[in-house]
Amino acid sequence: MSRNNILIVVAGPSGVGKGTVCKKLFRHMDDLEFSVSATTRKAREGEKEGVNYFFVSDAKFDNMVKNEEFLEYADVFDNRYGTPKDYVFSKLKSGKDVLLEIDVQGAVMVMQSCRDAVFIFILPPSIEEQRNRLLSRGTECEEQLNLRMNKAKEEIGYAEKFDYIVINEDVDTAANEIMSIITSEKLKVSRNEQIIKELINS
Repeated sequence: MSRNNILIVVAGPSGVGKGTVCKKLFRHMDDLEFSVSATTRKAREGEKEGVNYFFVSDAKFDNMVKNEEFLEYADVFDNRYGTPKDYVFSKLKSGKDVLLEIDVQGAVMVMQSCRDAVFIFILPPSIEEQRNRLLSRGTECEEQLNLRMNKAKEEIGYAEKFDYIVINEDVDTAANEIMSIITSEKLKVSRNEQIIKELINS
């Protein structure tokens, strides 16, 4: 007897630290697989093809959209991101839970097609702290920083559409809360109906 594997969607505004929290999760959860997205942006230092992202051209991205190969896709600050369906579904079928770390716009798209997924919204402890985190990256000019902060306030308004809220004040605490959410979701009766049927019919 086995439980169905689940898709966990983690989203939040830029600078909230969702990437750091997700990395912590993978250190503690062997059966969790990271969903690799396709993007048209240039690779940053240290990023690897097929590990961090699938780096594709605009033409390739357009073709994937046309062929409905994305679970979701979005334009984010002049770049495009998308989650390949085949990659996610193949990992689920292989016996892995899949974690999809994406922007808020993409998560809302996934809600429309994957109702069984678990949606977790990461919030900053404060707007001021989030701005400080973005500043510490040193990757945005003042104009870009202001754009990201305005976008962040808009995106936080979507939090009520998600299943769970996690405030990232401390990375370890946030990761532990997400692990608790995943455990609770896997124990839901609605996700274990096949086990019940197998027991009844055995």
